[in-house]
Amino acid sequence: MSHKITHLGAEYTVTGSCHLLQVNGLNILIDCGKVQGDDTALPMNEWPVSPSEIHYLFLTHSHIDHIGRVPDLILQGFVGEIILTKATKALMHDMLEDAMGFSDLSEKQQEHVMETLDALSWSFEYDVLYDLKSGVRFQLGQAGHILGSCFIRFEWDDPAYSVVFSGDLGAFDTPILPDPSIPAPCDLLIMESTYGDHCHGSRTERVQRLGKALTRALNDGGKVFIPAFSLGRTQELIYEMDRLFSDPHWRKEFPQLNHAESKIPVFVDSPLGSKITQIYSKLSDFWDIEAQDFLKSGDHPIAFDLLQTVNNYDEHKTLIEMDGPTIILAGSGMCTGGRIVHHLREGLSDPKNDVFFVGYQAQGTPGRAIVRYSQEPDGYVWLKNEKVSIKAEVQVLSGYSAHADQQNLLDWVGAMEKKPGAIKLIHGESAAQYTLGNMLSQRGYTVLK
Repeated sequence: MSHKITHLGAEYTVTGSCHLLQVNGLNILIDCGKVQGDDTALPMNEWPVSPSEIHYLFLTHSHIDHIGRVPDLILQGFVGEIILTKATKALMHDMLEDAMGFSDLSEKQQEHVMETLDALSWSFEYDVLYDLKSGVRFQLGQAGHILGSCFIRFEWDDPAYSVVFSGDLGAFDTPILPDPSIPAPCDLLIMESTYGDHCHGSRTERVQRLGKALTRALNDGGKVFIPAFSLGRTQELIYEMDRLFSDPHWRKEFPQLNHAESKIPVFVDSPLGSKITQIYSKLSDFWDIEAQDFLKSGDHPIAFDLLQTVNNYDEHKTLIEMDGPTIILAGSGMCTGGRIVHHLREGLSDPKNDVFFVGYQAQGTPGRAIVRYSQEPDGYVWLKNEKVSIKAEVQVLSGYSAHADQQNLLDWVGAMEKKPGAIKLIHGESAAQYTLGNMLSQRGYTVLK
């Protein structure tokens, strides 16, 4: 049974994931994501097959750089089946509905997309081997990246062959999420490499950095802006702030954050982030044991007294005008749009304020520019056609990543019962792929170029 794999997006970049597996007459698409920043992906009219010829679409998780082009796929004729986990199905609806709100699609087109999504989507369990069609079988494994994320293992006979698409792998010991599981042996492993040249550090160190940074930043009464992805990062930050405000160990270490007269309000100024947090709460069966134990003890791990939700635009404008000290979580995570842009246009030039970056910033995004030009005395950034000087303190809090770091990736591959026949690295910038590829080669793995 011959097969062919074509990388349509994120082969040598981080965003726009899209891969085509052709085997025994089947056209199987793995993810269909939107690019961000300077990343590029192959236009659909240049694909080897048309959207109407795709039989199956597997979605590894609900981040927009993995599902953002699904509406276009549907509007260009896709009528195959969409296969995903229960949690990804629950999250996908709000993620795409929000994304289409910023698109040029008409209301009628958006309604057609949502109706088609509901009709074509089928959720499957982890760790069960399913028959697909034409002798192809598949199994979904826990990826630990965000709620519902999975890697996918395909196998078939005549001759026997198997391939694993890693999707995005999560860092080990991530709040709320189970650690990634280990796939069965495979002939080919197609693996992400976002942080193939970087190590995050421990979770305890990360919480400590957050506590220190907040204490220092709030001493002068300013605002702390945290650009955060609505899905995953927002819930992770809420979880760790809840630890800072409720765990006896952290309360003792950071008394200024917990002083009775200086309670610092935390605002989630993201309609989508608030919706996703509610969905996370409803899907507690998919949480890790630690988070479930907190919930059973009466301590909801993604809710606390100081946490407030900004429900409408009037409240958003009021928050912009409000004096500090306060902590504001808002999307988008790379400052390409959303309410964080409004906050930064007003607050980035105030030296009392701070900006914490807690996630990957793609090349060509305002977030990347803010990090870079904050190091210059007269640094500035363009935000929605407005030139804004960077006077606020800008910090990159390392360790906040939903992606496995270099050591996590090496450990994940190393834990497989048998070495993969070959490894193809994707979803990473050139330096990350080069470094990780060399380390895998030194360990005796065959790494494809």
